Amino acid sequence: MRDKYKYIGPVYDFLSNLYSGKNIHRCKTAMLDVETVRPGDRILFAGVGHGRDAIRAAELGADVTVVDLSETMLRKFAEAQEKEAPHLTIRRIHSDIMKVDEFEQYDMVVANFFLNVFDEDMMVRVLEHLIRLGKADARVVVGDFSYPTGNLLSRMFKKLYWYMAVFIFWLFANNAFHKIYNYPEHMQRLGLQVTDKKHFKLLNMNCYWSILGRKQA
Repeated sequence: MRDKYKYIGPVYDFLSNLYSGKNIHRCKTAMLDVETVRPGDRILFAGVGHGRDAIRAAELGADVTVVDLSETMLRKFAEAQEKEAPHLTIRRIHSDIMKVDEFEQYDMVVANFFLNVFDEDMMVRVLEHLIRLGKADARVVVGDFSYPTGNLLSRMFKKLYWYMAVFIFWLFANNAFHKIYNYPEHMQRLGLQVTDKKHFKLLNMNCYWSILGRKQA
């Protein structure tokens, strides 16, 4: 399996903090607290990256599985866990998420800054697959760049801000180059009930959001 993140993966966290002022990290952990994560919950993180959100879930007592196609990203995750939480047991799967077939096994499925690597048609297929991995009443979390809203200047800034980021990952990781996705619309179209949204600001504008959906039993 070709590792698209071989070069950019080692500096992924540094770049995200530099670009967002740590708002990406706050967005990734926004839906992981004692109200949403119960001890023993089975939680899957798709495209885990450096994975401090997964470590957070494990610290709350969840039974955590992380999946990433990038060997580099899984290695960086292992290094982060060894440094910050060596006492925790977190299952790691080096695979294409579409090959993970543990359907209806998870209480929560998390896709933070992962769905944006795909073109829109593939993104919908991946999201549908992630929903299938959840139990009948599972929660599905998507954290990513916010869909542009507000006045003309605000929308233009958010689009420019997004396109600078997507260009870097298109250039160095061959990710898809596309517009910002309206994730709540897609989640609802695939049968999820959107129960919460949390926004994170840059220059007093909502640039990131975390969306919590619930699968209908």
